[in-house]
Amino acid sequence: MHIGQYELKNRIFLAPMAGITDLPFRRLCSKFGAGLTFSEMMSTNPDVWHTEKSKLRLAHHHEIGINAVQIAGYDPFEMAEAAKVNVDYGAEIIDINMGCPAKKVNKKMAGSALLREPDQVARILEAVVNAVNVPVTLKIRTGWDLANQNCLEIAKIAEQANISALTIHGRTRSCLFKGQAEYDNIRKVKQAVSIPIIANGDITSAQQAKSVLDYTGADAIMIGRGSLGRPWLFKEITDFLEFGEVSAISIEEKGQILLEHIESLHQFYGEQKGYRIARKHVGWYVESLKPDSDFKRTFNTLCSTQEQLNVLEVFIKNLILDKKQQC
Repeated sequence: MHIGQYELKNRIFLAPMAGITDLPFRRLCSKFGAGLTFSEMMSTNPDVWHTEKSKLRLAHHHEIGINAVQIAGYDPFEMAEAAKVNVDYGAEIIDINMGCPAKKVNKKMAGSALLREPDQVARILEAVVNAVNVPVTLKIRTGWDLANQNCLEIAKIAEQANISALTIHGRTRSCLFKGQAEYDNIRKVKQAVSIPIIANGDITSAQQAKSVLDYTGADAIMIGRGSLGRPWLFKEITDFLEFGEVSAISIEEKGQILLEHIESLHQFYGEQKGYRIARKHVGWYVESLKPDSDFKRTFNTLCSTQEQLNVLEVFIKNLILDKKQQC
């Protein structure tokens, strides 16, 4: 799998997710086999480009591999300028967000709202591609709503604009994240254009990953919410695609992954920010490891690094004991 001049180690990618795909999480998913990871979405507003928050979002480490940064906006000139600034900061791939369904993004006519304006899509893509000397990719949904699924039209615009790869989430904007993602439209686009197509939406298991790749013919898949609290999902998928079976990851290993992740969040953000960001990640891990537990409620009352790490160690020990008793 290639994107522009870059050869990727595999075709299993981590989706850009606001408030989630920071350096600690991208590093962890890369460690477990993600072939490409994307940063959190960056605004085209120049007032925020040099803020501490933006610097944290753009933080990268060579262990992660290729530095792919996503930007969002409506104005072609501002998008081009944002792309150039991010390349100056080290971005090796620029991804354009035209798939976000959030109201606060769509109110600014950015994200998936742009799917209603194909001409503006063309202007933005042309401006960004011409502004930078790195590959530019695009992420979209199948359309604004079920009556207006124009992903094939957008894909042809992207192809004409020399976009290096196109990710399609198998829902419309009006679907938000409800119901089941569909892959028929992704398959149609793959058959109609020559640029690499990345399938996205509801890929939560190794078996589903293979099924989507086989059905759509996509060049790669992108994992989003399926990885929350389960960064080892990338290893499960890569193992299944290569060997036809999923290698078991022990509860001890999963507990250690959880602990290391929370430690890295505190190191990255510092205690004042770290404990708040740790809460949502621990919530996702608990849903994955022990969904009926009330541990999340206890954890969310803690406000210090050491308190959080102490109770996590106890939680993990209890998980291991429970597992041994069941055996």
